[in-house]
Amino acid sequence: MVLVSVDDYEQEAAKIIPKSAYDYYKSGAGNELSLNLNKKCYDKIRIRPKFLVDVSKRDMSCEIFGEHFSAPIGISPTAMQKMAHSEGECANARAAGQHKIPFILSTIATSSIEEVAQAAPNTVKWFQLYIYKDRSLTESLVHRAESANFKAIVLTVDAPVFGLRRADKRNAFTMPPHLKLANFVGEKSDFKSNEGVSGINTYVASQFDASLTWKDVKWLLSFTKLPVIVKGILTKEDAVIAVNLGVKGIIVSNHGARQIDSVPASIEALPEIVQAVGDRVTIMIDGGVTQGTDIFKAIALGAKMVFIGRNALWGLAVNGQKGVEHIIEILKNELDLAMTLAGTPTLKDINKEFVIHESYYSKL
Repeated sequence: MVLVSVDDYEQEAAKIIPKSAYDYYKSGAGNELSLNLNKKCYDKIRIRPKFLVDVSKRDMSCEIFGEHFSAPIGISPTAMQKMAHSEGECANARAAGQHKIPFILSTIATSSIEEVAQAAPNTVKWFQLYIYKDRSLTESLVHRAESANFKAIVLTVDAPVFGLRRADKRNAFTMPPHLKLANFVGEKSDFKSNEGVSGINTYVASQFDASLTWKDVKWLLSFTKLPVIVKGILTKEDAVIAVNLGVKGIIVSNHGARQIDSVPASIEALPEIVQAVGDRVTIMIDGGVTQGTDIFKAIALGAKMVFIGRNALWGLAVNGQKGVEHIIEILKNELDLAMTLAGTPTLKDINKEFVIHESYYSKL
């Protein structure tokens, strides 16, 4: 089968990744209303092209935090990537570097900060942080990321505990015994499950600090020299608080719809956050992106960078680093085509005039 889309890759990945791991990657919270919304809400946005524009020369490159990227596409943090492929996060990071786009490493990765730094020295790497109950351990993770030349800290703020993920409960999901959470040693490097209980949820409940408040964001800002990005913001109120504290970026995200069901799709939440603070910090987004036209729509609504998570896992499972590289290539080519056919030769030309909700046309 010739793989020409993200969906093609997911179909192939489903045949390769063991069921428990595939369900962990793919599933959402509760009845998965928000999981479905993440994709369906992109489908409800129409593109309004403008023709007779010179699109013979196009440029989708962008600059974020002083770094130049080939496209407004990045790789989101996803946990335990060695369940998809033996080279895991290292292969994913190298693929990002080949395309000159950013890669975010998860705290609960199966390759360590130092391993990824060594494997992909030329990739712009950000570190996604969960704040553990052990604050000295948390601080150590940040300093390790700084020492390994990571360029930003991405603080996930929407996970005091993990959401209701029924597939993981059904599968009594646990990490394969040959793998470890590579950033840790001892009890924090592994987790087990019992029948009807998700091992990862038990781990998170025992290690993550559910008492976190905005004071802890201020604490993080006080000791790291890296720009702090908050990931998981869905309301303008939280966005304003974050910006007032001094964060440098926001990733509008519902955590892949894996936390609380019935929250809005990320793309639904994006406009109010852009309107509230888009002139003060860099606004980015993840969740539900499977096509270049999705990226176009997010840029039109104010995002400066669009992150993919599951998509990269599907590429990783099918063909390792080369599979991820092909996924990125597909999305870049699709975005380039969308920009060409919509009459927007550069990212700066893409604005909210180029998109409209489908309800606009239902009035006709």
